Amino acid sequence: MTCTAYSCQVMATTPAPDTAPAGTPEAPAVAAATATAAPSADPQRARLSKTAVVGRAIALADAEGLDALTIRRLAQELGVTPMALYWHFRNKEELLTGLADQFWSEIDTDVDETAPWAAQLRGLLESLVQVLRAHPSASQLLIAGEKQSPAALEATEVTLDVLRRGGFDPQHASAVARSALWTGLMLAMSEPGYGPSLSEADRTELQRRNRIRLAMLPPDRYPRLVEAAEPMTACHDPGFHYRFGIDVFIRGVQSAADQQ
Repeated sequence: MTCTAYSCQVMATTPAPDTAPAGTPEAPAVAAATATAAPSADPQRARLSKTAVVGRAIALADAEGLDALTIRRLAQELGVTPMALYWHFRNKEELLTGLADQFWSEIDTDVDETAPWAAQLRGLLESLVQVLRAHPSASQLLIAGEKQSPAALEATEVTLDVLRRGGFDPQHASAVARSALWTGLMLAMSEPGYGPSLSEADRTELQRRNRIRLAMLPPDRYPRLVEAAEPMTACHDPGFHYRFGIDVFIRGVQSAADQQ
């Protein structure tokens, strides 16, 4: 669902086999030996797929944050040498692009065109939020980078089409689509205790400290903050946090449509 998308399509590279200089007697023999050995030259590469690499990278980034995700660390997690990963991704930037592509592809863009346009838009935003909640590392990646992956372009196209059928012209449809993406990101990143690299215990402790900090403010000067110390810093009902934010956004868009 969204108005943008991330990054360029990942290109896998395959090193050319070594060959002897042209004109040397050994060249045909070397070429033949290389061709014969190629299928088993890198058994680590043979048992790794790009999908498996991306999947493990996402698990690591979600658990420990994007800073913990390096080619070397990922290779250790997969039980291979770093060189085995370079068959699929030339550097960390390409790896992050692969992760972002996967996040975009998980957004459900199969809208029910028989439903009201606002319901279709809500479904797209809810799917985006679901992906962001499932992957703590996704928000940071979808904020950054170029927005050109096929999955991201598809999400943008579907969102714009829903809005055009809802009566918005291209300028207003683009503005709403951009706002939809940022609304989803804002909701994910504003959930109390948000921290992709925090453990559950650390998150709970952070919320506790923030709650105490607000509760101890001078009540004569900050009476509303003191009384709201608990709901301002805790998220006992994450579902409400997201439902409320999505409701506010959709109602605002519907109001804007009525003024078109």
